[in-house]
Amino acid sequence: MSDIFDFEKKPDQYAVMGNPINHSKSPIIHKHFANETNQLLNYIAIQVDLGGFTQAVRNFQANGGAGLNITVPFKLEAFNLADDLTSRAKLAGAVNTLIFHDNGKITGDNTDGYGLLGDILDELNWSIQSKRLLVLGAGGATRGILEPLLKEQPRDIFIANRTPSKAKDLADDFSHLGKIAGGGFNDLDAQQFDIVINATSASLQGDIPPVPETIFAANAKSYDLMYGAKPTAFMNWSTDNGASEVVDGLGMLVGQAAESFYQWRGVKPSVKPVIELLRLDMV
Repeated sequence: MSDIFDFEKKPDQYAVMGNPINHSKSPIIHKHFANETNQLLNYIAIQVDLGGFTQAVRNFQANGGAGLNITVPFKLEAFNLADDLTSRAKLAGAVNTLIFHDNGKITGDNTDGYGLLGDILDELNWSIQSKRLLVLGAGGATRGILEPLLKEQPRDIFIANRTPSKAKDLADDFSHLGKIAGGGFNDLDAQQFDIVINATSASLQGDIPPVPETIFAANAKSYDLMYGAKPTAFMNWSTDNGASEVVDGLGMLVGQAAESFYQWRGVKPSVKPVIELLRLDMV
């Protein structure tokens, strides 16, 4: 009597880590990516206690985990944990994707900027070249999107922040890539922009950055990195003050996830069907 062996391959395990994490749509997104591309994998959300991030990553890796997405508040800790960093992660100063290697090493990547650019250029068909861009906020979200935006050769980018010196320092860090400056919200008086990107967290509280109502040039576009079932406060404000097209960051969310998926699996999933699916789920 011969032995019977189970040669069925087990799915590779991926996850997103954050705190809080219950709101995350990443498991839904990656499930659809896997189905579309015929990839055998599981993807879950893991809430990590503050102070326990490094141990959580090590445990996940030791138990056979294949890769991780990282969300707030652990992107800086992921940056410091990685054994090596992609060029875009170095510039961003934060990591949202961890890639595990067979030798135990971990590569840190940042796909946020890729997700934003893909949404703006491929899904929305906006042009960045020779346009004036305004980015509101000088935190980690802004740092993650500046490189790809500058590579599209806008006329210039201005970063506005409550603390002007922080915006100026951030602009200096990226000045080798193109024309970019930073300052306070008061510096926006009498200026107009073709694309305005809200990278502050104000929309989470239903607030609006203290921006002049005159910032939108003719046919200007407005993009809020936040998203939800209803338009954010900033989106409504943009519509009321002359923006010709106003969108939220759901496309960026799916786009950055697609790039993470590609870095892990070597296969590029489709973005648009998942965006449409999530929109329906949020109604």
